[in-house]
Amino acid sequence: MENTVQEARRYLSNAREILSEKAKKNGIYYNDIKYVKLAGRAAYSGVLVALDGLLGKKDTRKSVEWYQEKLGKVDKKALTAFNSAYKILHLSMAYDGIELVSVSKDGLKQAEALINWVETRTAAA
Repeated sequence: MENTVQEARRYLSNAREILSEKAKKNGIYYNDIKYVKLAGRAAYSGVLVALDGLLGKKDTRKSVEWYQEKLGKVDKKALTAFNSAYKILHLSMAYDGIELVSVSKDGLKQAEALINWVETRTAAA
């Protein structure tokens, strides 16, 4: 479990690095959508890595619905955080390339909160 949390944090660190070094912040916006998208993908992947360490493996490809179903059985607040992370990191950042710095900051906060939650849950187990 510890390795998956560390790996998830590495993904999140990469996302932050991409935004700070390559996305070219200009006031309240990023100039380069390509890097916003890359950062969103990296951060969301980190969330999934952490959740995989907690929720376990599945033989087939997992869907967002799979994660939602599993989290709904474990912790409703974590499910809400996951849904927010999915919408911000995966949809708004990775797909749409929303340039607003505040959106990226909120997404990274959600990712970090979920990774911390997984770490707490695995430490208690």
